[in-house]
Amino acid sequence: MLQRAGEKIDSKEAVLKIKDASYPAPFASELEYNSPVHGNWNIVHTGMQVPESIQIYVCADNCMRGVVLTAAEMNAADRFSFVILEEQDLLNSNLEDITVEGVTDVLNKRGDHPKAVLLFTVCLHHFVGSNLDYIYSELEHRFPDICFIRCYMDPIMQKHGLTPDQKLRKAVYDPLPECEPDERAVSVLGSDFALNESSDIKRLLKRYGYTVRELPTCDTWQDLLDMSKGKIFLDIYPAGKYGMETQARRLNREHLYLPGSFNYEEIEQQLKQLTDALELPELTEVELTREKESCEAVLTAAKDLIGDMPVVLDYLYHPRPLGLAKLLLIHGFNVKAVYLDGISPEEKDAFDWLQECAPELELIATIQVKMRVLPRGGEEEVLAIGQKAAYFSRSCHFVNLVQGEGLYGFDGIRRTAELMMEAYREEKDTEQLVVQKGWGCECCL
Repeated sequence: MLQRAGEKIDSKEAVLKIKDASYPAPFASELEYNSPVHGNWNIVHTGMQVPESIQIYVCADNCMRGVVLTAAEMNAADRFSFVILEEQDLLNSNLEDITVEGVTDVLNKRGDHPKAVLLFTVCLHHFVGSNLDYIYSELEHRFPDICFIRCYMDPIMQKHGLTPDQKLRKAVYDPLPECEPDERAVSVLGSDFALNESSDIKRLLKRYGYTVRELPTCDTWQDLLDMSKGKIFLDIYPAGKYGMETQARRLNREHLYLPGSFNYEEIEQQLKQLTDALELPELTEVELTREKESCEAVLTAAKDLIGDMPVVLDYLYHPRPLGLAKLLLIHGFNVKAVYLDGISPEEKDAFDWLQECAPELELIATIQVKMRVLPRGGEEEVLAIGQKAAYFSRSCHFVNLVQGEGLYGFDGIRRTAELMMEAYREEKDTEQLVVQKGWGCECCL
């Protein structure tokens, strides 16, 4: 973005008061800026969770750079292969043959046959109208002992329809076989992180002797296949909802979408949905009161410690940033800004409440192009919740967690307050931490 030397950049279009914001798109969709904050997971990270598998990408070398580096940074280069497409391949051949023969060559040269291959086709396959059914059927014929999982790296679809991330969170469960359900098993689909053992769902299911299966805890291919035994499929992460619902319909399983929340009433209602679906006793009023009182105690302790220190937070920490801002404001925290680029329909109620009760709260974009040159941080130290909030505010007191990690329910509220207190007490090297790709996965940086 060119600018005249010494010219001051107006923050308009990148920063606004929530009272002036439009739902669901407070900022215009235009040229985008990609900050050096890389803690969120991408399709390589998510795909690597499939045990005993490899990934093969078929694309041009300019697109290959990022995914190759991600695999290397994960110390998983041995599970990553690629087929480079060149201009002559498009002019003098067809992508069906190039893809089939390229993947065949990769597998023959490897000398081993993994249980599964996550085969990623790309934008070029869409542009030239490749017959993907033929590609996969031919590979399945040549390698009948390998499960080929249909994956896509087609960012041209990022703004329209399902994203590559959503499609992958469905594809990784395509191998689940039809089987009779285990009456004492629940499968959690769609998340990059396993639920914390202290989470409301885990504690409730453990009380009644249920087995909980999640992809992040699968060590073998058979562990993944056993996820189909769940009597009920659950999803708590928005990007996994489509995949969970699709697999539940295919395998004839009851399913529940129970997204993480910072609202007591919504958490209570979700836990009732779960107990009703499993025909278990509801949590008693005494138990629910105890959970809420525990949350209140930790939030009070956090407020007493943090005082009036400004707080900023972002959507990367959790899919419900406005709900978190509402919770903190209700409990007296000095919340100044929320970093986000759009507003989820799940946050409409929180958005309306904030417009009315906290009209001066700032919404700040993270991909609006002016964010590249606008000053970061200020004279006052702030406590940041999330990597992007920490980066843009230049805070060394921040909660380093992405995508909701394993947080859920009342326990998630308590854990958030505890992490805020940790962030207040301890400084972090923000510039070093936020550049690491895929927070929480193995990384050599």
